[in-house]
Amino acid sequence: GQSIERPFGHADPSTLAAWAGATASWPNRTDPGGTRGLDDYFTRDFTHNIGAEIMGRGKFGPQKGPWENLDWEGWWGDTPPFRTPVFVLTHHVRPTLTLADTTFHFIDAEPAEALRQAKVAANGKDVRLGGGVATLRAFLDADLVDTMHVAVAPIEIGRGGKLWDSPEDLLNRFHLEVIPSPSGVVHHLFWRR
Repeated sequence: GQSIERPFGHADPSTLAAWAGATASWPNRTDPGGTRGLDDYFTRDFTHNIGAEIMGRGKFGPQKGPWENLDWEGWWGDTPPFRTPVFVLTHHVRPTLTLADTTFHFIDAEPAEALRQAKVAANGKDVRLGGGVATLRAFLDADLVDTMHVAVAPIEIGRGGKLWDSPEDLLNRFHLEVIPSPSGVVHHLFWRR
C-alpha cells in the first residue's frame, strides 16, 4: 500500500515515469541530453497554459482521516513542480500551504465546485487534473473533463485503482487517438466530441 516512503504503493515511480525522465525536457534533468521526439513533446507540453491543478489527497500524501502532522508538507519537497495553485480534495481540510511558487489549498468540495475554484485561480488558463484514480473518475463521472492524456507505461503494477475497464468505455463522449511511442509507452489522447 501507499506510505510516506512509497507514494505509488508497490509501484516504483522511477519505472512508471522512466519514459518522461529520459526526455530532454524532463524538468528534473541534471545531465545534458535526453531524447527528443514524441515523449519529449508530451513532457514539454505538460505545463503549457496550466493555471491550476486539482489532485486527490492521496497524491499529496498517504495520510487518511484527520491530519495528524501539519509539519509534513507532502511528497513534493521544498520546490514542488506545479508552480500554480493546487487544490487538494479532502474531507479533512487543513490550512493553505505555500512551498516556493506552489500553493496547496485543501478543500472539501464536489468536482464541480473544485473546478469552479480552480478556474478562478487559473485566471483564464487551463486546469489540470493530476490524479489519483478516484479523483479522475469523479471528474469523468461528473462529465467535467474536456481533454485527457493518459500515458500507459509498459510495466506490470498488478493492482490498484482502474481509471476504466477499457478506453473505449469513453468513446460516446470523447474522440480517442492511441499513439505508441518508441519508448514502449502508449499515449491515449481523448478530446470531447
